[in-house]
Amino acid sequence: MAHIIVVGNEKGGAGKSTVTMHVATALSRMGFRVSALDLDLRQQTFGRYCLNRHEFMAAEGVNLPSPAFFDLPKIDQANIPSGENIYDHRLSAAITEMEPQSDYIMIDCPGSHTRLSQVAHSLADTLITPLNDSFVDFDLLAHVSPDGEKIVGPSVYSEMVWHARQLRAQAGLKPIDWIVMRNRVGAQQMVNKQKMERALDMLADRIGFRIAPGFNERVIFRELFPRGLTLLDLKEVGVKQLNISNVAARQELRDLIKALQLDGVTPNF
Repeated sequence: MAHIIVVGNEKGGAGKSTVTMHVATALSRMGFRVSALDLDLRQQTFGRYCLNRHEFMAAEGVNLPSPAFFDLPKIDQANIPSGENIYDHRLSAAITEMEPQSDYIMIDCPGSHTRLSQVAHSLADTLITPLNDSFVDFDLLAHVSPDGEKIVGPSVYSEMVWHARQLRAQAGLKPIDWIVMRNRVGAQQMVNKQKMERALDMLADRIGFRIAPGFNERVIFRELFPRGLTLLDLKEVGVKQLNISNVAARQELRDLIKALQLDGVTPNF
């Protein structure tokens, strides 16, 4: 069976689509068959990222290792048994279509609570939650004391992941390997960064996730999106020498792939 990697966070602007594209492309470059799905039916940021990549390759006559992007299939409501949710059936149909041709299935979830996102989390073998290095975003995982030093209790997203874990346990499936990555880390606000690190360490032990290194805030990520490119494509599209920032960003991606601890996956870029 394909290994399902879900990228989820119920807050927008955390870099989910950037993470999804870079992990999917990295796995594709390592020779794995990767399929991908965007469950944000309104914004479709990841879907647009994949379309930009396809259009760039067609215009430039290049062939870059890429995930196979799938649209969520349409299903006639009349064919759904009474009392069952049509989105459950649409997601199930998508997985059924992708699985025979995939080693990995990447699912990018919307930055809000939806039925599709909830079901996708219960399907996750690996869950990646990008988190901006801010207590505003941390509040999605847990409530903290005013000084940021004490965990008061879990918040809405953590409770949703807990529910997904319960569903998997009831189905006899392996537990979700939940990874929280500190994303868009800046160079300033050292006191805030230290408080965030302590709070995440406390929460990781309490509700059961691993902490992975994320991406620093870099202009390059915003520049790559319109062409559908990733950090791993630069040399193939004519960038002869990577600058220091680009080299550091590739190392961050390498560290993230290592931290996922996927069977048989060793970064070779």
